[in-house]
Amino acid sequence: MNDINSFLSRLNSIINFSTILPKIILIVGLITIVITDLVNKGKNANFLYKIFLISTLVSMGILFYQLISVIAFEDLYTNNTFNNLFRFFILICSFISVLLSVDYVLCSKISLVEFPLFKISAGLGGMILSCATNLITIYVSLEFLALSSCFLSGYTKRDIRSNEASMKFLLMSGASSSSLLNDFSLLYGFSDGQVQLDNIIDKILFSQYIPIICISAAFILAGTAFKLSLFPFHQWTPDVYEGSPTPVVAFFSVTSKVAALCLFTRLFRLIFPYLSNEWHIVVELLAISSMILGNLIVVTQRSFKRMLAYSSISQIGYVMIGILAADLENGYASMITYRFIYIFMNLGTFARITPFSLRTGSDNIKDYAGLYMKDPVLTFSLVLCLLSLGGIPPLSGFFGKLYLFWHGWKAGLYLSVTVALVTSVISIFYYLKIIKLMLTKTTNLVDTLKTYENQKSLVSSIISTKLKSSVEMAMILCALASTLSGLFMDPIIKITRNTFF
Repeated sequence: MNDINSFLSRLNSIINFSTILPKIILIVGLITIVITDLVNKGKNANFLYKIFLISTLVSMGILFYQLISVIAFEDLYTNNTFNNLFRFFILICSFISVLLSVDYVLCSKISLVEFPLFKISAGLGGMILSCATNLITIYVSLEFLALSSCFLSGYTKRDIRSNEASMKFLLMSGASSSSLLNDFSLLYGFSDGQVQLDNIIDKILFSQYIPIICISAAFILAGTAFKLSLFPFHQWTPDVYEGSPTPVVAFFSVTSKVAALCLFTRLFRLIFPYLSNEWHIVVELLAISSMILGNLIVVTQRSFKRMLAYSSISQIGYVMIGILAADLENGYASMITYRFIYIFMNLGTFARITPFSLRTGSDNIKDYAGLYMKDPVLTFSLVLCLLSLGGIPPLSGFFGKLYLFWHGWKAGLYLSVTVALVTSVISIFYYLKIIKLMLTKTTNLVDTLKTYENQKSLVSSIISTKLKSSVEMAMILCALASTLSGLFMDPIIKITRNTFF
Protein backbone atom coordinates (compact mmCIF):
# COMPACT_ATOMS: atom_id res chain seq x y z
CA MET A 1 0.00 0.00 0.00
CA ASN A 2 2.83 2.34 0.81
CA ASP A 3 4.48 1.52 -2.51
CA ILE A 4 1.29 2.40 -4.39
CA ASN A 5 0.92 5.69 -2.54
CA SER A 6 4.57 6.51 -3.21
CA PHE A 7 4.14 5.74 -6.90
CA LEU A 8 1.00 7.87 -7.19
CA SER A 9 2.69 10.73 -5.35
CA ARG A 10 5.68 10.55 -7.69
CA LEU A 11 3.42 10.37 -10.76
CA ASN A 12 1.47 13.37 -9.48
CA SER A 13 4.68 15.36 -9.07
CA ILE A 14 5.89 14.45 -12.55
CA ILE A 15 2.64 15.45 -14.23
CA ASN A 16 2.26 18.71 -12.33
CA PHE A 17 5.84 19.92 -12.54
CA SER A 18 6.57 18.73 -16.09
CA THR A 19 5.21 21.81 -17.83
CA ILE A 20 6.93 20.73 -21.02
CA LEU A 21 5.16 17.34 -21.14
CA PRO A 22 2.09 18.48 -23.15
CA LYS A 23 4.38 20.07 -25.73
CA ILE A 24 6.49 16.91 -25.93
CA ILE A 25 3.35 14.92 -26.69
CA LEU A 26 2.48 17.28 -29.55
CA ILE A 27 6.02 17.02 -30.91
CA VAL A 28 5.80 13.23 -30.76
CA GLY A 29 2.48 13.42 -32.59
CA LEU A 30 4.04 15.68 -35.23
CA ILE A 31 6.94 13.28 -35.79
CA THR A 32 4.54 10.31 -35.89
CA ILE A 33 2.46 12.00 -38.59
CA VAL A 34 5.55 12.64 -40.73
CA ILE A 35 6.86 9.07 -40.35
CA THR A 36 3.42 7.53 -40.96
CA ASP A 37 2.97 9.56 -44.12
CA LEU A 38 6.41 8.52 -45.41
CA VAL A 39 5.70 4.84 -44.73
CA ASN A 40 2.20 4.84 -46.22
CA LYS A 41 3.21 7.15 -49.10
CA GLY A 42 0.21 9.43 -48.71
CA LYS A 43 -2.36 6.66 -48.24
CA ASN A 44 -4.91 6.44 -45.42
CA ALA A 45 -4.70 10.15 -44.67
CA ASN A 46 -7.60 9.92 -42.19
CA PHE A 47 -5.29 8.01 -39.86
CA LEU A 48 -3.05 11.08 -39.67
CA TYR A 49 -5.90 13.14 -38.30
CA LYS A 50 -6.60 10.47 -35.70
CA ILE A 51 -2.98 10.77 -34.57
CA PHE A 52 -3.43 14.52 -34.25
CA LEU A 53 -6.66 14.15 -32.27
CA ILE A 54 -5.18 11.54 -29.93
CA SER A 55 -2.06 13.60 -29.18
CA THR A 56 -4.18 16.69 -28.61
CA LEU A 57 -6.55 14.85 -26.28
CA VAL A 58 -3.66 13.42 -24.23
CA SER A 59 -2.12 16.90 -23.88
CA MET A 60 -5.50 18.31 -22.87
CA GLY A 61 -5.89 15.57 -20.28
CA ILE A 62 -2.56 16.39 -18.66
CA LEU A 63 -3.24 20.12 -18.60
CA PHE A 64 -6.73 19.54 -17.24
CA TYR A 65 -5.26 17.44 -14.44
CA GLN A 66 -2.88 20.27 -13.62
CA LEU A 67 -5.75 22.75 -13.53
CA ILE A 68 -7.81 20.52 -11.27
CA SER A 69 -4.78 20.23 -8.98
CA VAL A 70 -4.96 24.00 -8.49
CA ILE A 71 -8.21 23.54 -6.61
CA ALA A 72 -6.95 20.65 -4.50
CA PHE A 73 -3.44 22.04 -3.83
CA GLU A 74 -3.95 25.76 -4.31
CA ASP A 75 -0.84 26.98 -2.51
CA LEU A 76 1.40 24.61 -4.43
CA TYR A 77 0.31 24.94 -8.02
CA THR A 78 -1.16 28.40 -8.63
CA ASN A 79 2.08 29.65 -10.18
CA ASN A 80 1.39 27.51 -13.27
CA THR A 81 -2.31 28.31 -13.65
CA PHE A 82 -2.00 31.27 -16.03
CA ASN A 83 0.20 29.40 -18.52
CA ASN A 84 -1.79 26.18 -18.26
CA LEU A 85 -5.10 27.93 -18.85
CA PHE A 86 -4.00 29.51 -22.12
CA ARG A 87 -2.29 26.35 -23.29
CA PHE A 88 -5.46 24.43 -22.50
CA PHE A 89 -7.49 26.95 -24.52
CA ILE A 90 -5.16 26.54 -27.52
CA LEU A 91 -5.56 22.76 -27.39
CA ILE A 92 -9.34 23.13 -27.30
CA CYS A 93 -9.18 25.40 -30.35
CA SER A 94 -6.95 22.93 -32.20
CA PHE A 95 -9.12 19.92 -31.40
CA ILE A 96 -12.43 21.46 -32.43
CA SER A 97 -11.02 23.12 -35.55
CA VAL A 98 -9.60 19.79 -36.74
CA LEU A 99 -13.05 18.22 -36.38
CA LEU A 100 -14.28 20.97 -38.70
CA SER A 101 -11.46 20.76 -41.20
CA VAL A 102 -11.03 17.05 -41.95
CA ASP A 103 -14.09 16.66 -44.11
CA TYR A 104 -13.78 20.15 -45.55
CA VAL A 105 -10.38 19.17 -46.94
CA LEU A 106 -11.81 15.88 -48.24
CA CYS A 107 -14.71 17.59 -49.95
CA SER A 108 -12.55 20.33 -51.43
CA LYS A 109 -10.21 17.71 -52.95
CA ILE A 110 -7.01 19.35 -51.74
CA SER A 111 -3.94 17.83 -50.13
CA LEU A 112 -4.66 16.04 -46.85
CA VAL A 113 -1.24 15.34 -45.40
CA GLU A 114 0.18 18.81 -44.77
CA PHE A 115 -2.99 20.14 -43.17
CA PRO A 116 -2.59 18.40 -39.77
CA LEU A 117 1.13 19.22 -39.86
CA PHE A 118 0.44 22.94 -40.12
CA LYS A 119 -2.31 22.72 -37.51
CA ILE A 120 -0.16 20.94 -34.95
CA SER A 121 2.75 23.28 -35.72
CA ALA A 122 0.59 26.34 -35.14
CA GLY A 123 -0.83 24.87 -31.94
CA LEU A 124 2.66 24.01 -30.70
CA GLY A 125 3.88 27.53 -31.45
CA GLY A 126 0.92 29.00 -29.58
CA MET A 127 1.54 26.78 -26.55
CA ILE A 128 5.21 27.76 -26.38
CA LEU A 129 4.29 31.42 -26.79
CA SER A 130 1.78 31.17 -23.95
CA CYS A 131 4.47 30.27 -21.40
CA ALA A 132 7.55 31.96 -22.89
CA THR A 133 9.50 34.30 -20.61
CA ASN A 134 12.49 34.79 -22.90
CA LEU A 135 12.68 37.34 -25.72
CA ILE A 136 14.20 34.84 -28.15
CA THR A 137 11.65 32.15 -27.33
CA ILE A 138 8.81 34.67 -27.65
CA TYR A 139 9.90 35.79 -31.10
CA VAL A 140 10.63 32.30 -32.47
CA SER A 141 7.35 30.82 -31.20
CA LEU A 142 5.43 33.85 -32.48
CA GLU A 143 6.89 33.40 -35.96
CA PHE A 144 6.23 29.66 -35.77
CA LEU A 145 2.56 30.36 -35.10
CA ALA A 146 2.32 33.15 -37.68
CA LEU A 147 3.96 31.23 -40.54
CA SER A 148 1.91 28.10 -39.90
CA SER A 149 -1.28 30.19 -39.90
CA CYS A 150 -0.15 31.92 -43.09
CA PHE A 151 0.39 28.58 -44.86
CA LEU A 152 -3.04 27.45 -43.72
CA SER A 153 -4.73 30.61 -45.03
CA GLY A 154 -3.34 29.90 -48.51
CA TYR A 155 -3.96 26.16 -48.37
CA THR A 156 -6.54 26.15 -51.18
CA LYS A 157 -3.91 27.31 -53.65
CA ARG A 158 -6.24 27.02 -56.67
CA ASP A 159 -8.44 29.73 -55.14
CA ILE A 160 -7.17 33.23 -55.96
CA ARG A 161 -8.88 34.64 -52.87
CA SER A 162 -6.97 32.22 -50.65
CA ASN A 163 -3.69 33.24 -52.32
CA GLU A 164 -4.50 36.90 -51.77
CA ALA A 165 -5.39 36.28 -48.11
CA SER A 166 -2.14 34.38 -47.54
CA MET A 167 -0.06 37.16 -49.11
CA LYS A 168 -1.76 39.88 -47.07
CA PHE A 169 -1.39 37.85 -43.91
CA LEU A 170 2.29 37.23 -44.59
CA LEU A 171 3.10 40.89 -45.32
CA MET A 172 1.16 42.32 -42.40
CA SER A 173 2.41 39.65 -40.02
CA GLY A 174 5.98 40.43 -41.07
CA ALA A 175 5.40 44.11 -40.36
CA SER A 176 4.06 43.43 -36.88
CA SER A 177 6.88 40.99 -36.11
CA SER A 178 9.39 43.63 -37.20
CA SER A 179 7.81 46.04 -34.73
CA LEU A 180 8.18 43.53 -31.92
CA LEU A 181 11.74 42.66 -32.91
CA ASN A 182 12.71 46.35 -32.89
CA ASP A 183 11.31 46.66 -29.38
CA PHE A 184 13.13 43.54 -28.22
CA SER A 185 16.41 44.95 -29.51
CA LEU A 186 15.86 48.10 -27.43
CA LEU A 187 15.11 46.07 -24.32
CA TYR A 188 18.12 43.86 -24.96
CA GLY A 189 20.47 46.81 -25.41
CA PHE A 190 19.38 48.89 -22.42
CA SER A 191 19.34 45.89 -20.05
CA ASP A 192 22.99 44.96 -20.70
CA GLY A 193 22.18 41.99 -22.93
CA GLN A 194 19.44 40.35 -20.86
CA VAL A 195 16.81 38.21 -22.60
CA GLN A 196 14.84 36.91 -19.59
CA LEU A 197 11.88 39.15 -18.77
CA ASP A 198 12.60 39.14 -15.03
CA ASN A 199 16.23 40.10 -15.58
CA ILE A 200 15.25 42.90 -17.97
CA ILE A 201 13.10 44.47 -15.27
CA ASP A 202 15.95 44.35 -12.77
CA LYS A 203 18.58 45.77 -15.15
CA ILE A 204 16.72 48.63 -16.84
CA LEU A 205 16.80 51.94 -15.00
CA PHE A 206 13.27 53.23 -15.62
CA SER A 207 14.01 56.68 -14.22
CA GLN A 208 16.95 57.13 -16.60
CA TYR A 209 15.50 55.66 -19.80
CA ILE A 210 11.90 56.89 -19.70
CA PRO A 211 11.80 57.94 -23.41
CA ILE A 212 13.26 54.62 -24.52
CA ILE A 213 10.83 52.68 -22.35
CA CYS A 214 7.89 54.62 -23.81
CA ILE A 215 9.06 53.92 -27.37
CA SER A 216 9.50 50.26 -26.48
CA ALA A 217 5.98 50.09 -25.06
CA ALA A 218 4.61 51.70 -28.23
CA PHE A 219 6.32 49.11 -30.45
CA ILE A 220 5.06 46.22 -28.32
CA LEU A 221 1.55 47.65 -28.39
CA ALA A 222 1.63 47.97 -32.18
CA GLY A 223 2.97 44.45 -32.68
CA THR A 224 0.57 42.70 -30.32
CA ALA A 225 -2.41 44.85 -31.39
CA PHE A 226 -1.98 43.48 -34.91
CA LYS A 227 -2.17 39.90 -33.63
CA LEU A 228 -5.25 40.82 -31.58
CA SER A 229 -6.93 42.80 -34.41
CA LEU A 230 -7.23 45.90 -32.25
CA PHE A 231 -8.05 49.21 -33.94
CA PRO A 232 -6.26 50.65 -35.95
CA PHE A 233 -4.22 47.48 -36.63
CA HIS A 234 -7.24 45.49 -37.75
CA GLN A 235 -7.14 46.14 -41.52
CA TRP A 236 -5.91 42.66 -42.42
CA THR A 237 -8.65 40.83 -40.56
CA PRO A 238 -11.72 41.13 -42.87
CA ASP A 239 -9.78 40.33 -46.08
CA VAL A 240 -7.92 37.36 -44.57
CA TYR A 241 -11.11 36.00 -43.01
CA GLU A 242 -13.00 36.24 -46.29
CA GLY A 243 -10.32 34.68 -48.49
CA SER A 244 -9.11 31.85 -46.24
CA PRO A 245 -10.82 28.44 -46.04
CA THR A 246 -13.58 28.46 -43.46
CA PRO A 247 -12.06 25.92 -41.00
CA VAL A 248 -8.73 27.75 -41.19
CA VAL A 249 -10.45 31.01 -40.24
CA ALA A 250 -12.09 29.20 -37.34
CA PHE A 251 -8.67 28.00 -36.20
CA PHE A 252 -6.59 31.16 -36.21
CA SER A 253 -9.50 33.42 -35.24
CA VAL A 254 -9.26 31.89 -31.78
CA THR A 255 -5.82 30.22 -31.54
CA SER A 256 -3.65 33.17 -32.54
CA LYS A 257 -5.82 35.56 -30.52
CA VAL A 258 -5.54 33.42 -27.38
CA ALA A 259 -1.75 33.19 -27.68
CA ALA A 260 -1.40 36.91 -28.48
CA LEU A 261 -3.63 37.81 -25.53
CA CYS A 262 -1.40 35.82 -23.20
CA LEU A 263 1.70 37.50 -24.67
CA PHE A 264 0.17 40.98 -24.35
CA THR A 265 -0.76 40.40 -20.72
CA ARG A 266 2.63 39.02 -19.75
CA LEU A 267 4.73 41.68 -21.49
CA PHE A 268 2.83 44.69 -20.19
CA ARG A 269 2.35 43.30 -16.72
CA LEU A 270 5.98 42.29 -16.23
CA ILE A 271 8.04 44.84 -18.19
CA PHE A 272 6.01 48.05 -17.85
CA PRO A 273 4.61 48.10 -14.30
CA TYR A 274 5.79 51.70 -13.82
CA LEU A 275 3.95 52.88 -16.94
CA SER A 276 0.62 51.28 -16.08
CA ASN A 277 -1.29 54.56 -16.15
CA GLU A 278 0.10 55.53 -19.56
CA TRP A 279 -0.47 52.26 -21.40
CA HIS A 280 -3.83 51.78 -19.71
CA ILE A 281 -5.04 55.05 -21.25
CA VAL A 282 -3.82 54.11 -24.73
CA VAL A 283 -5.21 50.57 -24.58
CA GLU A 284 -8.55 51.86 -23.31
CA LEU A 285 -8.80 54.23 -26.28
CA LEU A 286 -7.96 51.39 -28.68
CA ALA A 287 -10.51 49.11 -27.00
CA ILE A 288 -13.27 51.73 -27.21
CA SER A 289 -12.44 52.39 -30.88
CA SER A 290 -12.48 48.65 -31.63
CA MET A 291 -15.88 48.21 -30.00
CA ILE A 292 -17.38 51.14 -31.89
CA LEU A 293 -15.78 50.38 -35.25
CA GLY A 294 -16.43 46.64 -35.17
CA ASN A 295 -20.10 46.90 -34.23
CA LEU A 296 -20.92 49.74 -36.64
CA ILE A 297 -19.19 48.45 -39.77
CA VAL A 298 -20.44 44.90 -39.28
CA VAL A 299 -24.00 46.07 -39.97
CA THR A 300 -23.08 46.81 -43.60
CA GLN A 301 -21.38 43.47 -44.32
CA ARG A 302 -22.78 40.94 -46.78
CA SER A 303 -20.21 38.19 -46.28
CA PHE A 304 -20.72 35.99 -43.23
CA LYS A 305 -16.97 35.60 -42.65
CA ARG A 306 -16.38 39.36 -42.93
CA MET A 307 -19.20 39.84 -40.45
CA LEU A 308 -17.46 37.48 -38.03
CA ALA A 309 -14.19 39.34 -38.65
CA TYR A 310 -15.63 42.66 -37.52
CA SER A 311 -17.42 40.88 -34.70
CA SER A 312 -14.05 39.56 -33.48
CA ILE A 313 -12.66 43.10 -33.56
CA SER A 314 -15.42 44.28 -31.25
CA GLN A 315 -15.07 41.19 -29.05
CA ILE A 316 -11.37 41.83 -28.42
CA GLY A 317 -12.38 45.33 -27.30
CA TYR A 318 -14.58 43.75 -24.64
CA VAL A 319 -11.72 41.46 -23.55
CA MET A 320 -9.42 44.46 -23.10
CA ILE A 321 -11.73 45.66 -20.31
CA GLY A 322 -10.72 42.61 -18.31
CA ILE A 323 -7.02 43.33 -18.82
CA LEU A 324 -7.40 46.98 -17.87
CA ALA A 325 -9.41 46.11 -14.76
CA ALA A 326 -7.24 43.17 -13.74
CA ASP A 327 -5.42 42.96 -10.44
CA LEU A 328 -3.50 40.23 -8.65
CA GLU A 329 -6.47 39.29 -6.50
CA ASN A 330 -8.73 38.54 -9.43
CA GLY A 331 -5.92 37.31 -11.66
CA TYR A 332 -7.61 38.44 -14.88
CA ALA A 333 -10.45 36.06 -14.07
CA SER A 334 -13.05 38.05 -16.00
CA MET A 335 -10.89 38.25 -19.13
CA ILE A 336 -9.92 34.57 -19.05
CA THR A 337 -13.47 33.42 -18.32
CA TYR A 338 -15.00 35.38 -21.16
CA ARG A 339 -12.27 34.25 -23.54
CA PHE A 340 -13.02 30.64 -22.63
CA ILE A 341 -16.72 31.10 -23.41
CA TYR A 342 -15.96 33.02 -26.61
CA ILE A 343 -13.91 30.09 -27.97
CA PHE A 344 -17.00 27.88 -28.03
CA MET A 345 -19.32 30.61 -29.29
CA ASN A 346 -17.02 31.50 -32.16
CA LEU A 347 -16.04 27.94 -33.13
CA GLY A 348 -19.69 26.92 -32.82
CA THR A 349 -20.67 29.55 -35.37
CA PHE A 350 -17.95 28.37 -37.76
CA ALA A 351 -19.11 24.78 -37.21
CA ARG A 352 -22.46 25.83 -38.68
CA ILE A 353 -21.26 27.86 -41.64
CA THR A 354 -18.65 25.25 -42.72
CA PRO A 355 -21.16 22.66 -44.01
CA PHE A 356 -23.26 25.43 -45.57
CA SER A 357 -20.29 26.77 -47.52
CA LEU A 358 -19.48 23.22 -48.67
CA ARG A 359 -23.00 22.60 -49.91
CA THR A 360 -23.53 25.93 -51.64
CA GLY A 361 -20.07 27.43 -52.21
CA SER A 362 -21.53 30.71 -50.96
CA ASP A 363 -20.56 33.02 -48.12
CA ASN A 364 -23.28 35.60 -48.70
CA ILE A 365 -25.55 36.23 -45.74
CA LYS A 366 -28.58 36.52 -48.04
CA ASP A 367 -28.14 32.90 -49.10
CA TYR A 368 -28.96 31.86 -45.53
CA ALA A 369 -32.53 33.04 -46.08
CA GLY A 370 -35.03 30.29 -45.36
CA LEU A 371 -32.34 27.93 -44.09
CA TYR A 372 -34.77 26.44 -41.57
CA MET A 373 -36.68 24.82 -44.46
CA LYS A 374 -33.60 22.90 -45.63
CA ASP A 375 -31.79 22.19 -42.35
CA PRO A 376 -33.68 23.05 -39.13
CA VAL A 377 -31.00 21.49 -36.89
CA LEU A 378 -28.27 23.61 -38.46
CA THR A 379 -30.47 26.69 -38.16
CA PHE A 380 -31.31 26.11 -34.50
CA SER A 381 -27.70 25.52 -33.49
CA LEU A 382 -26.54 28.61 -35.40
CA VAL A 383 -29.25 30.66 -33.70
CA LEU A 384 -27.99 29.54 -30.28
CA CYS A 385 -24.41 30.58 -31.03
CA LEU A 386 -25.41 33.95 -32.52
CA LEU A 387 -27.61 34.74 -29.52
CA SER A 388 -24.79 33.76 -27.18
CA LEU A 389 -22.38 36.05 -29.06
CA GLY A 390 -24.89 38.84 -28.67
CA GLY A 391 -25.14 38.25 -24.92
CA ILE A 392 -28.77 37.16 -24.69
CA PRO A 393 -29.70 35.53 -21.35
CA PRO A 394 -29.64 32.78 -20.22
CA LEU A 395 -26.89 31.74 -22.64
CA SER A 396 -23.21 31.66 -21.69
CA GLY A 397 -22.31 34.86 -23.54
CA PHE A 398 -24.61 36.84 -21.24
CA PHE A 399 -22.96 35.58 -18.05
CA GLY A 400 -19.48 36.10 -19.50
CA LYS A 401 -20.22 39.70 -20.46
CA LEU A 402 -21.98 40.36 -17.17
CA TYR A 403 -18.98 39.23 -15.15
CA LEU A 404 -16.56 41.09 -17.44
CA PHE A 405 -18.46 44.39 -17.46
CA TRP A 406 -19.25 44.26 -13.74
CA HIS A 407 -15.60 43.77 -12.89
CA GLY A 408 -14.66 46.66 -15.22
CA TRP A 409 -17.26 48.91 -13.61
CA LYS A 410 -15.94 48.16 -10.12
CA ALA A 411 -12.44 49.02 -11.35
CA GLY A 412 -13.61 52.47 -12.44
CA LEU A 413 -13.70 51.92 -16.22
CA TYR A 414 -17.00 53.71 -16.56
CA LEU A 415 -16.50 55.00 -20.11
CA SER A 416 -15.32 51.65 -21.47
CA VAL A 417 -18.13 49.70 -19.84
CA THR A 418 -20.75 52.20 -21.03
CA VAL A 419 -19.48 51.96 -24.61
CA ALA A 420 -19.38 48.17 -24.30
CA LEU A 421 -22.99 48.05 -23.16
CA VAL A 422 -24.19 50.31 -25.98
CA THR A 423 -22.25 48.46 -28.66
CA SER A 424 -23.45 45.12 -27.29
CA VAL A 425 -27.01 46.27 -27.93
CA ILE A 426 -25.98 47.17 -31.51
CA SER A 427 -24.46 43.72 -31.94
CA ILE A 428 -27.76 42.12 -30.91
CA PHE A 429 -29.39 43.96 -33.83
CA TYR A 430 -27.29 42.39 -36.56
CA TYR A 431 -27.32 38.95 -34.95
CA LEU A 432 -31.11 39.07 -34.76
CA LYS A 433 -31.18 40.31 -38.36
CA ILE A 434 -29.46 37.13 -39.52
CA ILE A 435 -31.72 34.97 -37.35
CA LYS A 436 -34.81 36.65 -38.79
CA LEU A 437 -33.48 36.07 -42.30
CA MET A 438 -33.04 32.35 -41.67
CA LEU A 439 -36.41 31.87 -40.00
CA THR A 440 -38.82 34.13 -41.90
CA LYS A 441 -37.48 34.66 -45.42
CA THR A 442 -38.01 32.30 -48.34
CA THR A 443 -35.54 31.62 -51.13
CA ASN A 444 -34.74 29.18 -53.89
CA LEU A 445 -32.03 27.67 -51.73
CA VAL A 446 -32.91 24.10 -52.70
CA ASP A 447 -32.38 24.85 -56.39
CA THR A 448 -29.11 26.57 -55.60
CA LEU A 449 -27.89 23.55 -53.66
CA LYS A 450 -28.79 21.12 -56.43
CA THR A 451 -27.20 23.22 -59.15
CA TYR A 452 -23.98 23.72 -57.26
CA GLU A 453 -23.66 20.08 -56.29
CA ASN A 454 -24.28 18.92 -59.83
CA GLN A 455 -21.70 21.31 -61.27
CA LYS A 456 -18.92 20.89 -58.72
CA SER A 457 -19.62 17.38 -57.33
CA LEU A 458 -18.01 18.35 -54.05
CA VAL A 459 -19.79 15.93 -51.75
CA SER A 460 -20.02 12.27 -52.59
CA SER A 461 -22.23 9.92 -50.58
CA ILE A 462 -19.30 8.50 -48.58
CA ILE A 463 -17.82 11.90 -47.78
CA SER A 464 -21.25 13.24 -46.87
CA THR A 465 -21.58 10.54 -44.21
CA LYS A 466 -18.20 11.48 -42.75
CA LEU A 467 -19.13 15.15 -42.91
CA LYS A 468 -22.13 14.57 -40.71
CA SER A 469 -20.13 12.60 -38.15
CA SER A 470 -17.22 14.98 -37.52
CA VAL A 471 -18.90 18.34 -38.10
CA GLU A 472 -21.96 17.40 -36.10
CA MET A 473 -19.69 16.28 -33.26
CA ALA A 474 -18.10 19.74 -33.24
CA MET A 475 -21.56 21.31 -33.46
CA ILE A 476 -22.87 19.42 -30.44
CA LEU A 477 -19.75 20.11 -28.39
CA CYS A 478 -19.78 23.85 -29.09
CA ALA A 479 -23.55 24.15 -28.69
CA LEU A 480 -23.47 22.52 -25.26
CA ALA A 481 -20.47 24.57 -24.13
CA SER A 482 -21.76 27.91 -25.42
CA THR A 483 -25.20 27.25 -23.92
CA LEU A 484 -24.48 25.52 -20.61
CA SER A 485 -21.05 26.81 -19.54
CA GLY A 486 -22.73 29.86 -18.03
CA LEU A 487 -24.36 27.56 -15.49
CA PHE A 488 -20.91 26.49 -14.28
CA MET A 489 -19.39 29.94 -13.89
CA ASP A 490 -18.38 29.44 -10.25
CA PRO A 491 -15.87 26.59 -10.79
CA ILE A 492 -14.53 28.33 -13.92
CA ILE A 493 -13.99 31.57 -12.01
CA LYS A 494 -12.43 29.67 -9.11
CA ILE A 495 -9.81 28.20 -11.44
CA THR A 496 -9.10 31.50 -13.18
CA ARG A 497 -8.89 33.58 -10.00
CA ASN A 498 -5.54 34.33 -8.33
CA THR A 499 -3.52 33.41 -11.41
CA PHE A 500 -0.15 35.00 -12.07
CA PHE A 501 2.90 34.31 -14.18
